[in-house]
Amino acid sequence: MKKSVAAVILCVLLVIGIFPINAFAVQNTEDIIILYENDVHCAIDGYTKLSAMKKELQETYAYVGVVSGGDYIQGTSIGVISLGQYIVDLMNLVGYDAVALGNHEFDYRMERLAELVDMMNTKPVCCNFQKIGEAESYFEPYTIVSYGDVDVAYIGITTPSTVTSSSPAQFKDSEGEYLFTFHPNDLHDVVQENIDAARADGAEYVVAISHIGYADDEEYEGLEDIETLISKLDGLDVVLDAHSHSVIEGKILTDKSGEDVLLSSTGTKFEHIGKLTIADGEFKTELIKTADYQNTDPIVDTYIEQIYTEYAELGERKVGVSEVNLITKDENGKRLVRNNETNLGDLCAEAFRSAVDADIGYINGGGLRADVLIGDVTFNDLLSILPFNNTVVSAEVSGQVIKDMMEMAMMLWPEENGSFPHLSNITFSVNTDIASSVVLDEFEEFVCVDGPYRVYDIKILNRETGEYEPIDLSATYTIASHNYALVEHGSGMKMLEEAVIVQNEGMLDVEALEQYVTEKLGGVIGEEYKDVTTNITFTNGYVLADDNCPEGEECSALSYDDLNNAAWYYDGVHYCIEEGLMQGVADDRFAPDMMTSRAMVATILWRMEGEPTVAVAEDFNDVYGNQWHYGAIRWATANGIMDGEEGYFYPDEAVTREQLADILWRYCSYKGIDVSVGEETNILSYEDAFNVSEFSAMQWACGTGIIEGVAKDGTVYLEPAVGIVRSQSAVIIYRFCDLVLN
Repeated sequence: MKKSVAAVILCVLLVIGIFPINAFAVQNTEDIIILYENDVHCAIDGYTKLSAMKKELQETYAYVGVVSGGDYIQGTSIGVISLGQYIVDLMNLVGYDAVALGNHEFDYRMERLAELVDMMNTKPVCCNFQKIGEAESYFEPYTIVSYGDVDVAYIGITTPSTVTSSSPAQFKDSEGEYLFTFHPNDLHDVVQENIDAARADGAEYVVAISHIGYADDEEYEGLEDIETLISKLDGLDVVLDAHSHSVIEGKILTDKSGEDVLLSSTGTKFEHIGKLTIADGEFKTELIKTADYQNTDPIVDTYIEQIYTEYAELGERKVGVSEVNLITKDENGKRLVRNNETNLGDLCAEAFRSAVDADIGYINGGGLRADVLIGDVTFNDLLSILPFNNTVVSAEVSGQVIKDMMEMAMMLWPEENGSFPHLSNITFSVNTDIASSVVLDEFEEFVCVDGPYRVYDIKILNRETGEYEPIDLSATYTIASHNYALVEHGSGMKMLEEAVIVQNEGMLDVEALEQYVTEKLGGVIGEEYKDVTTNITFTNGYVLADDNCPEGEECSALSYDDLNNAAWYYDGVHYCIEEGLMQGVADDRFAPDMMTSRAMVATILWRMEGEPTVAVAEDFNDVYGNQWHYGAIRWATANGIMDGEEGYFYPDEAVTREQLADILWRYCSYKGIDVSVGEETNILSYEDAFNVSEFSAMQWACGTGIIEGVAKDGTVYLEPAVGIVRSQSAVIIYRFCDLVLN
């Protein structure tokens, strides 16, 4: 009878939730286990494994918790379709002890975030988001969870870059003044105050669930990254970090007082599930590869199936077919869109421009989130590319605003930058010898350009003539982009406050993309998008002389400060500049004594041919589509004029005298020019003739008068292996054009 009554009582208690299901199976009542994830970005299938792992551990441990480092509601179409609700529902099913806010939790705007918070069983914590002028943080700064008689404080920290990387307008009033702050300049002080407060509230251990980012994230110039932040704090035991998608199983750092702080991060999209063990005052973190864990939670599985069913009709609707791979990353998984032009960027920029009939189209690389592979293209594919629920907007801006916008977008290049431009109907060059002189304010927003521009030679397509024309800085152009850029001035593009909004009728960016694919392309993304359109040329300092002239004046072809009009090289350099074959390496410098590189020679010959485009050519590991010499090298190697070695071209390697002779000799063969001229010339009279390896080419070059010997102390040398400087190259090219081509 006693056993029966006890069984009935136990069943009743289990039903009403007084006892956990595993109350009598627990073997360990001392250790605390905390599972953690970060940057899930709507990878919903991971939640069933997380829930199963939690329940499995609860069979052994009395105290098992789960925490999140943020960025969970955005990242795929599942997030967009439900505006985050599906993810919140899944997190409620798993059961979390503490939840931080990532920058992407603000992507659906604060009003929607407030609605999601109301749905959350566990309210988010964030100590550094505050309404300006108020004493308390907007969300609870920390939460203390009791595991038996041990109290653990979880402090939430969100990256201050949220103010520009999410939607800036939501943090401002109608006059454009900021209403909220993430404390970019005093973050460590704010966090320290809350560590001290949590300790005073009785927390035995303090764990930061931070959405800050590891030191490798280029975004943190001027802000505190996670390592810097930890070094300025006292009292943290563990930091479970997020935002930079780092995979850190366990790294010991030192705080301000010299005490150890354990740092860990799980990567992204449930690549790993983290496990923090607190035992006898010691801390241990480990990462469990999610793909290797096979258990799932049937309850969560059921809801995930429901999610897929509900959005399948919309998400799996076929939009068209792609005959090419549209990419955000290369074949090795390296992200391209934040510092390279891509064919996907070409497609989206033109879709935006076409949707509102603007002069130019722009989308930032940070807004391109997924590849599309060859085959059927569904609405869900498009939604995965553009998951932010933005609208397409057109605006009128001045040429100067466009120039400032492009300058800021190229500010960090070659480092990654979310505002890297993908463009339609606009081209420009970037002088990478010039360091960025963009000035930002404390909110990382544009103030001015206080120095020379990296961006130059900006040209806009004249849609009436079909010709690209130099930008008029005082003229007005229409630009198409999304509301993130043109209305909310995301990524700090505050110069766009001057923009006059022409169209903002609520067309979603994904709708514009679908319309472009179905109506403009006839449902087929074809071969026209196989190769990337080169809108940006990286010149490594090359600037045409005419670009340096004051407005309304003409410059001499030898107007560079380091050129002498009376020098021996005058005719050659003058010819090459006037014909557009060679350019300067800076605003005021031609660099006549700089070694001529292989890329320079390829570019000179390419310009002679009128800069032809080559569809198929050998790819090299050291030649990329956004470099100033990319088209030239593809052309030169495709036509057998130059070649590489074992997958490398070595574009920056200096060219010797005999190598230049051989390249010009091959160019003649390509052009069908007789190279037997000069064969009768005897170069054996030169002191170092036997050092020549490309004998036929050198003999031809000497015989035609392209290359002459070098006299030293009464002896004439060929110096075949000596590198050739730019002034010498100009003279040889001048002779070649005069004596051979003409």
